[in-house]
Amino acid sequence: MTACLPDSAPEPVFLHPWHAQVFALTVSLNEAGHFSWPNWVAQFSQVLARHGLDKDLDGGDDYFTAWLETLEMILAKDGAAPAPDVERLRGDWERAYLETPHGDVVRLAASQNA
Repeated sequence: MTACLPDSAPEPVFLHPWHAQVFALTVSLNEAGHFSWPNWVAQFSQVLARHGLDKDLDGGDDYFTAWLETLEMILAKDGAAPAPDVERLRGDWERAYLETPHGDVVRLAASQNA
């Protein structure tokens, strides 16, 4: 007879789906040649250092907020995602999800996508 092991499921690597999504997007863009990993590390280190000046980072939302900021910064510098376009799109998504009834799929209006 074999003994049952206690429930020892590993902790999730990502606390929220958006953490995994921004991580996967970053890796994919790196693999596609949009930026080098050494450049990513240098930029991310600077952003983490700046974010950590005010408080200790906990490795959750604060870490991935810095991750997203770094990705946006790199993509803005190379013209792939200019900051004004990102801000406009972020605002469009915010309006769309605030106006969408709970449980419905959030969609951008065609005029917002253009």
